[in-house]
Amino acid sequence: MEKTGLKLRVDVNCDLGESYGHFKTGCDEEVMSHISSANIACGFHAGDPMVMERSVRLARQHNVAVGAHPGFPNLMGFGRREMKLSREEVKNYIIYQVGALQAFVKTVGTGLQHVKPHGALYNLAMKDTAFARAIVEGIAAFDSDLTVFTQAKSELAKVATKASLRVAYEVFADRAYNPDGSLVSRTVSGAVIEDPKMVAERAIKMVKEKRVVAVDGKLVDLGEVDTICVHGDNLKAVTLVKSLRNGLQKAGISVVSVGKRV
Repeated sequence: MEKTGLKLRVDVNCDLGESYGHFKTGCDEEVMSHISSANIACGFHAGDPMVMERSVRLARQHNVAVGAHPGFPNLMGFGRREMKLSREEVKNYIIYQVGALQAFVKTVGTGLQHVKPHGALYNLAMKDTAFARAIVEGIAAFDSDLTVFTQAKSELAKVATKASLRVAYEVFADRAYNPDGSLVSRTVSGAVIEDPKMVAERAIKMVKEKRVVAVDGKLVDLGEVDTICVHGDNLKAVTLVKSLRNGLQKAGISVVSVGKRV
């Protein structure tokens, strides 16, 4: 979150491009016009060359910043199953996926703003220093000017900052939080929040107070807040992102991608 004078600004990002072949998920066309940054799947957990190209082109049409959303090579589990990989494997998987998306970014005529790991890879990087280092090494080797999307106080944030990479601190308006600041597992009922009003209220509180109410009712300090995520595979993604953006604007908070801040 950024404050310019009396005006607050925050980025709104969404995981998109997660269809694959004849399998379609999400409502990318409807969601894209309400966000400022898109995290586009790179073919490992979801997505394919046709979907990637369409997603990048759609983002360009709506003036939405493009980010790579690399995950584990796990189509069957949608990248949400943990995998035991070496540091070299993780690093090269990051380079491979970001490079694939960058090819479409170049041919469509836009730019690549950030990298946000997906699913189990993201969750591991929050707490596992080895995974965080491997991800950062891959990003830095490919392009050290890319911004890393991650939660504040995470291992990924610490490692990326130490490596002098740009970091955008992320929060989740449509996910429940544990008292320690981690996200409640999707296997737990109520982990995904589908009430549009609640999502908007949580987002406003996150930006203005940098806090969120955890599942036990206690307030959790989030640290810095630069970008808010709403998941594109949520069945109510379109309604949620509309409510979130309208709520932010009514609260005097502008939605601007992290790369457009001066």
